[in-house]
Amino acid sequence: MLGHQLLWPVVAIVVMLVIDVIAVPSFLDLRVQDGHLYGNPVDIVRNSAPVMLVALGMTLVIATRGIDLSVGAVAAIAAAVACTRIVESADEGAASAAILACTTALAACVLLGVWNGFLVSVVGIQPIIATLVLMVAGRGLAMLVTDGQITTPSNDAFSGLATGFVLGLPIAFLIALGMVVLTAVLTRRTALGMLIEAVGINPDASRLAGVRARTITWTVYVFAAVCAGMAGLIIAANTNSVNANSLGLWIELDAILAVVIGGTALTGGRFSLAGTVVGALLISTLVRTIPSIGIPSEANYLFKAFVVILVCLLQSPRARAALRVRGRRAASSKAVAA
Repeated sequence: MLGHQLLWPVVAIVVMLVIDVIAVPSFLDLRVQDGHLYGNPVDIVRNSAPVMLVALGMTLVIATRGIDLSVGAVAAIAAAVACTRIVESADEGAASAAILACTTALAACVLLGVWNGFLVSVVGIQPIIATLVLMVAGRGLAMLVTDGQITTPSNDAFSGLATGFVLGLPIAFLIALGMVVLTAVLTRRTALGMLIEAVGINPDASRLAGVRARTITWTVYVFAAVCAGMAGLIIAANTNSVNANSLGLWIELDAILAVVIGGTALTGGRFSLAGTVVGALLISTLVRTIPSIGIPSEANYLFKAFVVILVCLLQSPRARAALRVRGRRAASSKAVAA
């Protein structure tokens, strides 16, 4: 149990919640208002949805020994397309306008994922370089879509993606959780997960064994782009606006951190969807903890880096081995002294 990869991330979440309760005794309080749950725990799971979605796609990309740095730009493009379509719609406030806009945005994300997959699997460009192209150009595309303006749609159905509730639970979190469950079924109840891991462990050997490594790689980049697009829609719905310069900025780094915290190796191969979920919740809890304990905003990123490094060190097999050796030595010293 002590060697389980999810032990220390879960412990870190529990420790942060305890610190929050000490700093703010009512931190974990929940209340029901208009049939919906409200409170800091609800905010934590709701705000974890965008990172969880992006990290979900990133998990499969990393499992194939790749990386996708363009997910933040893809999120911005999806939000720009959706918000612009809603504003330009003849009936801006109708639910049909939001559905059509979101569908168009996700279709654009599929094309962006196809582009990334083409560069990586067909052209053979290194994933970090191939996705860096879209990371740089994507914000420019989003700016072109919005004409460089902050677009503010007025549509209740669209804003409900971030602020709505179903059975008292946030819709944003339910969407992310639904995607996690769907991905788990496809990767753990079919051969898809094994094929993804095979490509990540040894692409050449998997190809010689009959695995269509190029198709698998292409598929995971498309999936990552769709997940990023869904995250972008939720972020834009939360504020009912899209700023192409800042929406989803650096979310790719949070996603990579969530994947690493969850135990998926950056070298490819085996991956953990449950670990990714825990990693996203840890990051969301950390973001909520920092202001609650009075840490200045200037030190947010430093504190965040410290916690992430600490969790990763505790997960490291070498660090755990060193702690076990030290524990044995201390026990031996006590036995000799006795």
